[in-house]
Amino acid sequence: MKDSLLFTALGTVFFAILVLAGVRARRWVHDASDYLLAGREVGTLLNVFGVAAIGFAGSSVALVPGMAVLYGFWPALLNQLTFSIGGLMLYGVLFSPVIRRCGAQTLPEWLEVRFDRTVRLVVTIGTIIGLTGIMANNVVSIAAVVTGFVGIPSIVAISVIFAVFLLFSFLGGFWAITFTDFIQLLLGLVAVPLILYLLLTTFGDLRWVSTRAPDGWVTGSAGALPILSPRFPSVLTSILLFATFLVWGNNYYWLRSASCRTEQAARNSFVWAGLLLAVFVYAPLLLIGTYISAAYPELMGQADFLVATTVYGVFLRSVPLLFSSLLLLVPLAAGISTATTAHMGATTVVVRDIYQRRFRPHASPRALLLSSRLVLLALGLLVWLLCFYPGGPLILFAFANAWLGPPALLIVLGMAWRRFTAAAALWSTVLGIAVMAVLTVLQLTGIFAIDQYVHVGLAGFAVSLCTALVITPLSRPPYYGERRWNGAAGPSQGDPGGRPRHYSGREAEVVHCIAAGYRTLAEITDMLGIDAADAHWLVERLDRDGAIRRKSLRGPGFYTFRLSAQTSGLPGDAIASINSEEQRVLRSVAQGRLRNLAEREGVSSLRLSAVLARLVREGYCRESGFWKRQLAVTPAGVRLLEGGMSV
Repeated sequence: MKDSLLFTALGTVFFAILVLAGVRARRWVHDASDYLLAGREVGTLLNVFGVAAIGFAGSSVALVPGMAVLYGFWPALLNQLTFSIGGLMLYGVLFSPVIRRCGAQTLPEWLEVRFDRTVRLVVTIGTIIGLTGIMANNVVSIAAVVTGFVGIPSIVAISVIFAVFLLFSFLGGFWAITFTDFIQLLLGLVAVPLILYLLLTTFGDLRWVSTRAPDGWVTGSAGALPILSPRFPSVLTSILLFATFLVWGNNYYWLRSASCRTEQAARNSFVWAGLLLAVFVYAPLLLIGTYISAAYPELMGQADFLVATTVYGVFLRSVPLLFSSLLLLVPLAAGISTATTAHMGATTVVVRDIYQRRFRPHASPRALLLSSRLVLLALGLLVWLLCFYPGGPLILFAFANAWLGPPALLIVLGMAWRRFTAAAALWSTVLGIAVMAVLTVLQLTGIFAIDQYVHVGLAGFAVSLCTALVITPLSRPPYYGERRWNGAAGPSQGDPGGRPRHYSGREAEVVHCIAAGYRTLAEITDMLGIDAADAHWLVERLDRDGAIRRKSLRGPGFYTFRLSAQTSGLPGDAIASINSEEQRVLRSVAQGRLRNLAEREGVSSLRLSAVLARLVREGYCRESGFWKRQLAVTPAGVRLLEGGMSV
């Protein structure tokens, strides 16, 4: 009785902190871009906490110690490194700079930038299904822990959890979820030294483990961990499922990169988050499994997967009540953090890739704020209902890999292979999803269990890859994927006479942005307030016409531009207008009235973020701040304001 009361008290305090975080974050939300993307203001250290909190999911608390029981400490650590290094760190190095520079707020949005609207729609639907499955599974798992420990009905536990996270997410959006991730990981990092202390004082040091179970460091109850086996678990399938599918093809990791202030912040935060998880989260959790195996050989000596997942609970029963109640908050906080992040990932694609793209393409970010909140609420209520449908969360979670797998392949091939075509992207996605969905249904119904031969994800990935490799040579590539295209317009591609070109409308606005120093697709998209696919369509026309040049034909440079010698006739008043806005923003920074631009003058958060990033890059402002961006005018900025010069 005492343990349930203590846990209830601690849980109530934790829930109250989350709601207060949502109330606090509400003050920072002025439009849909703030609500869904934090206005691209998340700094490096805060994003480290956000990314690591996703990796420190509620399921990790059960599964990671269990892997040490099944396969030993070092093989299980190798398995976890497939996620932290192969997933997060490689994502930061290879993809985050491109994500931050391309301007797409969601993964499906980039797929239209690179391919077409059909691919975007198919992956949008798949992303919603996959993320709702992850969310439902996490909530049901959290509720099961609470129900077992406190003794309340499952429907009450699920409803309370939903009510809390819907409330603070509804109020503060992405900022509130970032608060939650910070609190969750902070709680986890506080728990780590406590876990180590309890292991040492309750059982003994590492020599005690080696004496009790000398083989526990390299093997476990299930024997040796397979390396290249196509069946799960193995290192190969972990690379595919936890690194490629769960990270590379997942929209909420895309959001984490797109929300950063700079591409350096996006890249570095993923690298540091991977290191933090490996050293300060996964290693201590694996030690729990190793210690419990040594302490209870009669229980864990022949443990199967189901028994191995109870290791964390066995550990809590072995330590004093106060500590066990506190450490039980760790999986609760981790599960809520992952569920809310998945919830925001699904909300963003519904708002950005369906509602705005299909029905309100010209709506301003401020006009979309209420719609974003309502979509978040509606999705939450839908998943709440699914949690009570027999097998609903399990079925959704089983399908999650089927829907998140193919987008990972599209990212890799789309960024690395410029010959890769839209037709190949579409059919590789459709066939890969179809194969995995059918195999999953056959397995759930007991008709055919493919897992006895190969994991369903590996089978679907092979189908997607083969389809992409077959269809690409048979279909027409984008113009920049043709062999004759070298990035420079020739006589047949640009103006036949090489004469200077004049542009009007949206094309002129793109040219003016580049001329004013906003040279990446992200900056152009944010300055014009349009979809990244529309901005890139304008860029492609200018590129083929010879008006602009890309920095390179792949990588981040593909989304970085400069004007060619052919482009002239730029009206001075257009450039002067942009320079005038920059000075107005700089003056607002100097006067401490930057908030007024968003609240009273209606400047969109992303346009303001683009201008501020340029002022920082040019040395007129100095940037800091753990939470919101904090700015100070530099001496160069003061001279610019006093002299009335242009940026």
